[in-house]
Amino acid sequence: MTTMPTGVRAARLHYAWVIAGITFLVLLVTAGIRATPGVLMVPLESEFGWTSAGISAAIAINLSLFGLIGPFAASWMERWGLKRMVLCALALLACSVALTTQMTTQWQLVLLWGICVGSGTGVTAIVLAAVIANRWFDRHRGLVLGVLTAANATGQLVFLPVLARLLDISGWRSVALLVASCAGVVFLLVWILMRDRPSDLGLRRYGESIETARQPTAISLRPMQALALARRSPAFWVLAGSFFVCGASTNGLIGTHLIPACHDFGIPEVRAAGLLAMMGVFDIIGTTVSGWLSDRFSSRYLLFVYYSLRGLSLLCLPYTLVEGSSELKWFAVFYGLDWIATVPPTVRLTADLFGRNNAGVIFGWIVAAHQLGAALAALGAGAIRTDLGDYRPAFLISGGICFLAGLSFLFTRRLLDKRAPVPQTVSLVGAQ
Repeated sequence: MTTMPTGVRAARLHYAWVIAGITFLVLLVTAGIRATPGVLMVPLESEFGWTSAGISAAIAINLSLFGLIGPFAASWMERWGLKRMVLCALALLACSVALTTQMTTQWQLVLLWGICVGSGTGVTAIVLAAVIANRWFDRHRGLVLGVLTAANATGQLVFLPVLARLLDISGWRSVALLVASCAGVVFLLVWILMRDRPSDLGLRRYGESIETARQPTAISLRPMQALALARRSPAFWVLAGSFFVCGASTNGLIGTHLIPACHDFGIPEVRAAGLLAMMGVFDIIGTTVSGWLSDRFSSRYLLFVYYSLRGLSLLCLPYTLVEGSSELKWFAVFYGLDWIATVPPTVRLTADLFGRNNAGVIFGWIVAAHQLGAALAALGAGAIRTDLGDYRPAFLISGGICFLAGLSFLFTRRLLDKRAPVPQTVSLVGAQ
C-alpha cells in the first residue's frame, strides 16, 4: 500500500480535495489544448492555403477520438491505474502539440492534431471527472462534478485570450509551444500528487460512512460489456442522443467555428477569443450551479431547460453577428451559462440508471456520442462555410435540433426512472 504523504493523517482537509484540485488542472490544460485549433484555423489557412473543410476534417478526427477513447479510458484506469493513464496521456499531448510546430503538410495536421491529440485528450476528458467524483466522493458528488466539468470553461477563460494575443505577437508556433509546456508542467504535478484510490492512503471516500464502505460493490463492466448492457436500455439512447446534440452545439460548432465566424464579419481574432473566454467565465458559474441543482431537483427538467435555452441562443446568433461585438457579449453570457451545464444531470441520471460503479464507463459511451456529434458539426459547419461562404445555416440547424433534444426529456419520464439490470456480483476491481 502506498504510504500516505506526511501530514495527511493529521490534516483536516480530506485528500479527496487535493485529488479534485489536481484533476481540475488536468482538465483545464486539456481544455486549453482542445480550444487551440479554433485560434489556429485562420493562420493555418493563410500560411498553407488549407481550406476550412480540410482543417475541420482534422478537428473532426480529434473530436471523434476524444469521445471514442473515453469508455476504454475508464476501463484502463481500473486495470492499469488512474495515475499511470493520466501521465501517459499528458506526455502524448505535450509531445504531439510541440511537434505541430514542424508540420508542413496537411497529413501531418491530421496525424498530430487529429489522431495523437485526440487520443490524449480522450483519456483526460469528462470521463476522468466522472471517475474521480464517483471514486473519491460520497458526499457532494454533484457539486464536485460540476466544478470539474467547469474546468472545460476555465481552460477557455485562461488560454484563449493569451493564445490569441500571443498569436498576434509571435505567430501560431509560439501558441503551440506554450500549450505543450503547460501540459508538461501538469505532468509533473500529477506524478507527485495524484493517487489512484482513497484506499491507497488508508481513507474512505469523502463523506462515506463505515457501513457504506463495507457494503459489497457491483461488478465493474468492461467497455464492450457496458455497451452491450446500455444499448438494451432505451434510456441510454435518450441520454446518448441528447449528448450527441450537446457536442454538436458546443465543441463542434461554437468551440471550433465561432472565431472564424467572427472573422467573416470583421471582428478581430483577439476580440472573438475574448468572447469565448467570457463564455468560460459564465460557464464556470452555470456548470457549478447545475451540479448543485442536480443534487436537489429532477435532472429531466434541468436538461429540458438547458437544451431549450441553448437552442434559442443559437437561433439568435446569426442576427447577433450582424449587430457586432457589443451584441455578441450578451450571447456570450447567455450561452456561457448553458455551455456544459448538461453534464452534471446527465452523469447523475447515468449513475442512477446503471449504478455508480459503472457510471464512468457507461458515461464514457455517452461522451462518445457527444464527441461524434461534435465531429459531425465541426466537419459540417466547415463544409457549409467552404461551399456557401456563410455559417448561418449551421447555426440555425443546430438551434432547431437543440429544441428537439430538450423536448425529449418531457416525454421520457418512465424510461429515465427505470433502473437497468446490472450484475451484482462482488468485484475485485470495484471502487474502494
